Amino acid sequence: MSRKIIREKKHRLFPEVYTGERIISFTGNIKFRKQFFTNIHIFIQVEDILLEVLKEKECDAYVYLFMPDHFHFILAGKNPNANIKKCIDLFKQKSGFWLKKNYPNIKWQKDYYDHILRSNEDLITQIRYILNNPVRAGIVDYWKAYKFKGSTVYNLNEWD
Repeated sequence: MSRKIIREKKHRLFPEVYTGERIISFTGNIKFRKQFFTNIHIFIQVEDILLEVLKEKECDAYVYLFMPDHFHFILAGKNPNANIKKCIDLFKQKSGFWLKKNYPNIKWQKDYYDHILRSNEDLITQIRYILNNPVRAGIVDYWKAYKFKGSTVYNLNEWD
């Protein structure tokens, strides 16, 4: 009896889509959707890794937000040579190593979801949608009360 090999469906966009000053939204999950980002100390450690990788890969985060079992990022390259996919992949690698060392039962899900944003209007709408995730989940009454978020572009405290 022969075994049929099941291959994962390729769903990444073409590599050139991730290069340059594009704006791409990402969502990544903790494996088995375990609740993990519930402690400010953990958030600060992973945020530091994210900020280091953004700087190294010459990318900005219009917004980043860590829900208890997943993250939402809107990233953009700062110049024509920036590679946003390499940025997100390096973040998952470095934070995954930190997780393995400090929380061996917590892992990132293998892949992530991505979406290209095509206009500034879409950008602001998406940022507001992400910022309101903790409200929709019933974690806080107002998005500003949620601590596990940030931006390298905007001062979110100035937003309504």
